[in-house]
Amino acid sequence: MALDTATLRIAFGLMALVLVVLFYFSAYRVTRSPYSGWWCLALVFFLAGSGFFLLDGTPHQIWANPLGNVMLVHGGVAVWAGARSLRTVPPPKWAFTGIPLVTLIASVLDNPATNTWSGGPVFLAAMSLSIGLASRELWRLEPGYSRVRVPMAVAAGGLAVFYFFRWLVFLAEGQHGPTFVTVFGSAVTTLVTMVLLVVVSFSMAALSSEQQTRALRVVASRDDLTGLLNRKAFLDLAAEQLTDHDITKGSGALILADLDHFKVVNDTYGHAAGDFALQSFADACTATVRSTDLVGRYGGEEFVLLVPGASAERAELIAEEISRRLASAPTVNGMEMPTASYGISLYDSRTPDVEELIASADAALYRAKSLGRNRTARSDRMT
Repeated sequence: MALDTATLRIAFGLMALVLVVLFYFSAYRVTRSPYSGWWCLALVFFLAGSGFFLLDGTPHQIWANPLGNVMLVHGGVAVWAGARSLRTVPPPKWAFTGIPLVTLIASVLDNPATNTWSGGPVFLAAMSLSIGLASRELWRLEPGYSRVRVPMAVAAGGLAVFYFFRWLVFLAEGQHGPTFVTVFGSAVTTLVTMVLLVVVSFSMAALSSEQQTRALRVVASRDDLTGLLNRKAFLDLAAEQLTDHDITKGSGALILADLDHFKVVNDTYGHAAGDFALQSFADACTATVRSTDLVGRYGGEEFVLLVPGASAERAELIAEEISRRLASAPTVNGMEMPTASYGISLYDSRTPDVEELIASADAALYRAKSLGRNRTARSDRMT
């Protein structure tokens, strides 16, 4: 029995509408996660695209067919944007303009009034590309993100491969070719997409909840002003690293930093300038160390860094580079950026806890201050 394309498109549209409503109220309104928002938008695009295709064979086909292609491509791009949001990476601006625009131009130039597959090769390539990129983003998520990321990546990858072969067969046979009509025609594709959307809808809710949980965890562990780890988060993570001897054999350096004469900055230029100095120092720290190193705001104008594998000499070079970056940071209203003093202590597998390590660095920092500030001092208990 031949599949009725129009009936399947109506069923697909109704299913997309139901999923939009359910997913909006059960996921997006609850979590407000970007991922669930992008998926709701993708479903709206898919629903609109299917609706436009229902006008094929009518006088409205001349404008509805190209718009249907564009809407479906927008849906594919929204799926990609949603997958990127799981890694807190915004979608590139050209994705929502360049890809749909190329699809629209190809469709308009390919006799849409009489050709229901106007711009077909470009449309199929765009769908394969956008959904394939979404699969790639899901694969790039860290393994511990969610157990459902793998089936989601497989589903997206499978659909991208399906569109890729549709594109190849379309180029080889054309829209009326026997293989294309039988295996890759509109009716088959609509049915396949319907099944995949139903299957992945359960995973979408799980990923949205996971994204919200991670976002809340980040907020709870970050300092509001500088974006660095707050004191508790730093201490917790540093304690984990000290007990994990697989990380550079359990050795490294801790750097405790303090901005010199910080009160003078606040009194002279105002608290907004003081906040700017703190943010500039935080930026200098993150620009200097590796992404795997820990950087936190210990309190007030004090900062702390844990650098696994670093020697005392390496820690001193890091402190010098941070001071250099701070001194070269742009200022406003004639503000003079403060200098910083540093205390360094080393740790190894015998170091008992973080608090003792910080106490040693604090003693070294006190000595750096007493020697005139704007310098680095090592702990007396260097090992």
